[in-house]
Amino acid sequence: MADKQNSAISTNGTFGPFLFARGSDDKTARLAALVVTQEGDDPAEFRIMDQDIVTPAKLATRFGRDYWRYDFELPVASDARYSFDTETYHVNTDMTHDLRIGFVSCNGQEEGDLDRPLTDRNALWIDLGHEHEKRPFSLLLHGGDQIYADGVWECHPDIVAWQKVQKRQKLATDFTPDMHDGVLKFYLEHYLEIYGQPQISHMLARVPSLMMWDDHDIFDGWGSHKKWFHDSMVAKGMFDCAREAFCLMQLCTAPDDLAGKIIDRSGESLGWRTDFPGFSVIAPDLRSERTPHAIMGEHGWRDMIATLDTVPEQYRILLMSSVPVIGPRLSLVEAILHLMPSAQKYEDDLRDQWQSRWHRKEWCRFLETLEEVANDRSHDITLLSGEIHVATRGTFETGGKTIHQLVASGISHTAPPVAFARALGLLAWIGDNPLPGRPTKLKPLPGRFGTYCAARNYLTLDREDENWRANWYLENIGWTPDLKI
Repeated sequence: MADKQNSAISTNGTFGPFLFARGSDDKTARLAALVVTQEGDDPAEFRIMDQDIVTPAKLATRFGRDYWRYDFELPVASDARYSFDTETYHVNTDMTHDLRIGFVSCNGQEEGDLDRPLTDRNALWIDLGHEHEKRPFSLLLHGGDQIYADGVWECHPDIVAWQKVQKRQKLATDFTPDMHDGVLKFYLEHYLEIYGQPQISHMLARVPSLMMWDDHDIFDGWGSHKKWFHDSMVAKGMFDCAREAFCLMQLCTAPDDLAGKIIDRSGESLGWRTDFPGFSVIAPDLRSERTPHAIMGEHGWRDMIATLDTVPEQYRILLMSSVPVIGPRLSLVEAILHLMPSAQKYEDDLRDQWQSRWHRKEWCRFLETLEEVANDRSHDITLLSGEIHVATRGTFETGGKTIHQLVASGISHTAPPVAFARALGLLAWIGDNPLPGRPTKLKPLPGRFGTYCAARNYLTLDREDENWRANWYLENIGWTPDLKI
């Protein structure tokens, strides 16, 4: 296994295959595979079950590379497989009975991410690969910050210069074609640099992925900065470039021809839903329409409510919220920061959260929506989140039902100091119940004492005989006991 993980899938300028889930039933798994080649090169042969050849569609040509998508189906079978070039990849397609799902987030860090030895950076990816060998995953969920693209601010001299001028000049500056090319190239190359790391590409080729972005896939704090900043032509242009790269590299779709799982066909919001036997995975887009005063916009809210209304009866809902839905009281911290000019640069980090005072009404609306779906439509709901670089869990008690929130973050981001986790725990102890009589509570992981665990981590979900459980793997600590959900 270790030897295989240290052999890169990307060779001769080709990256991939990177495998994406499109849903499944009791007979067929629908999949897509992304392959990136040098411009003008024909991709290698792609076969399913050693038989049928799949012809790819070209999604885009950018900066000397062609982006190809293979749409295909595999049977629900123990020996399901596809081959690309000379390599065969086995895929665990049977989701009709017992299954295993992985959840990861925060695959990088703000500074020095690529300066780390890959065996250190990707230590938990290596462990995840070993787990896949012992008991294969059927699905890999990526909860946000799949890349840390904050270096985009250094990718072009005009972008660097823009940061140093006054507000009036910032607002008067055009996002030039040259700036566009520099920014878009940075995003696409950064994705390939991350995905091409052998410990990561090993899993991306073998386990179908579902991904939703967060701020670092754009740049730190997108949507939570000052309104004038987001209204500037440069910031808008950078977002458009990040969106194109996100569509190609996380959704495996052309930016102007969205995959069918995208709910809003206008593309204003890129939230999606994907169905499997007995459960649906739903990921609202918390970044495309975000403003300093709103987490989701008109399209996001409309489509999330509409898709929740149509989840098949008795299906479990796995809802990915890139920022945790259940969290500590932040209003006191925000009030203190507001009085400290030197600390106001951290305000965007707090505004990112559902619990920010700026989003309290929207947070209540989100919880009330979950409450209605859980009680009136009799769905079990599990919330999956990352973003905060620690592991924790929470519960939302409503109408005799418990909605569990599971937070796993990050798989490669360095763990924060223990003092940080303890400070968050103090805020959690103070508590915050936005809906009277329906408490939200943060709780320690099974077998742990502190509310937050400051260790790199990932999460697994297991379904056995229709019973679901969760387990966290904590670096240098090991596995938590089972949590029944």
